Amino acid sequence: MAETLTVNRVPDPAAEHHEDPHHATRWLILAVIALAQLIVVLDATIVNIALPTAQEALGFSNDNRQWIVTGYALAFGSLLLLGGRLSDLVGRRPMFITGLVGFAVASAVGGAAQNFEMLVGARVAQGVFGALLAPAALSLLTVTFTDASERARAFAIFGAISGGGGAIGLILGGALTEYLSWRWCLYVNAPLAIIAVIGAALLLKKQAKPEDAKGIDVPGTAVVVAGLVSFVYGLASAETDGWSSATTLICIAAGLALLAAFAVIESRVKDPLLPLHIVWDRNRGGSFLVVAIVGIGLFAVFLFLTYYVSLTLGYTPLKTGFSFVPMILGIMVTATGSAGLVSRIGPKIPVLVGMLLAAVGMMMFAQLDLTSTYAANILPGLIVTGLGVGLSMAPAFSAATSGVDAEHAGVASASVNTFNQIGGSIGTAVLSAFAATATSDYLVGKAPSAANQALAAMHGYTTVFWWGAGIFAVGGVLCGALLRPGPVSIDPDAAPVLGH
Repeated sequence: MAETLTVNRVPDPAAEHHEDPHHATRWLILAVIALAQLIVVLDATIVNIALPTAQEALGFSNDNRQWIVTGYALAFGSLLLLGGRLSDLVGRRPMFITGLVGFAVASAVGGAAQNFEMLVGARVAQGVFGALLAPAALSLLTVTFTDASERARAFAIFGAISGGGGAIGLILGGALTEYLSWRWCLYVNAPLAIIAVIGAALLLKKQAKPEDAKGIDVPGTAVVVAGLVSFVYGLASAETDGWSSATTLICIAAGLALLAAFAVIESRVKDPLLPLHIVWDRNRGGSFLVVAIVGIGLFAVFLFLTYYVSLTLGYTPLKTGFSFVPMILGIMVTATGSAGLVSRIGPKIPVLVGMLLAAVGMMMFAQLDLTSTYAANILPGLIVTGLGVGLSMAPAFSAATSGVDAEHAGVASASVNTFNQIGGSIGTAVLSAFAATATSDYLVGKAPSAANQALAAMHGYTTVFWWGAGIFAVGGVLCGALLRPGPVSIDPDAAPVLGH
């Protein structure tokens, strides 16, 4: 009898996780990670609406204005891989908490800025600490959820926040600017970060560093940081100096050359910063491309649709922010609702359908004109674009970090954020240049009247939306071809090293 009971005993799920001190609190940990991700993502857009007011208060030029945004992107995008490596080497818990504390301090300094230099310095510091925080957050999520169905739900929530955080930033930025001050667009990060730090300190357990921990790839780190900074700087310079300027061409060429050198270095060093097998895997490579393209496309929506509703339709900052709510809801619906589907069939079909949906949404924006209304012409595009972005972002984040051993979870997570950030930087430069060219071309041979100026600006916006539609459509086909059919494999050895 006893023997029969032993043989037929149902396994105790709790026993399977006895080595994982965080399994019981995994959903609370997800809440802390989600809050940290929201802080990083919304900060990419929360200052957009506040920029005109900040510019008036501190008295800096239009040419300098872009560096409030680009300074953050430069530091964040170029240091993410190093942040991911430090997360694997030093530990996810200490890097997560350090990133949050540093981000809070930098935000407080930025809110108190008395001049342009102080504000830019604070934004750069935010980027530096964000580069420590973001990989640690995503890699903690990666090694916390190893059950396929739970993992799909967790990444769905994470993807919804990553996709919708920019729109949330616009709403929050509009409300804070209109009712308090532009400074609160920076101050607001401090209390949010403090809440996340308290949650992390209480929920994340300190664990010993693995005995086989490897060192930092110094040559690779130096080359990739220099390459990304040069590349992003060149793209940013194109907006003001033009694509044919010496600064633009030299910086972009130098950046690409350095990134090529980085790939060579990584194939030869003993402990690479970015093991190339992480990138060459079809699912991860396709997922990196997805998040980069979504970064480009979302920039077109957030920036140029913001310009349209605020400058052309005359919306207040708060009304401008709230106009994006339907897109947030669309992202949340498909990102969270598709979790079960992705766990069963994998990311290939959801990503393809999602990006094609986003392309349709951009085509709808391309039909806007000076007499368009929100309900009839803007709202449908926001809903369709949101549904598409949510359907593609969540499975991409999951697939990009699945199947990676726990030792490389941090650098794989950093790579996702790097591609997303670089995609946004490319979108900033390329689409802004396209808009400027289309606007100036429209005015050729026409009187510079107010009516023609408004029509020219409208032509610039719709040109960008058409480009965004094309980028989403081509990207969807490419990513759909790259991603493997079927569910993504999960590394069963990831969970035991959660706390590291």
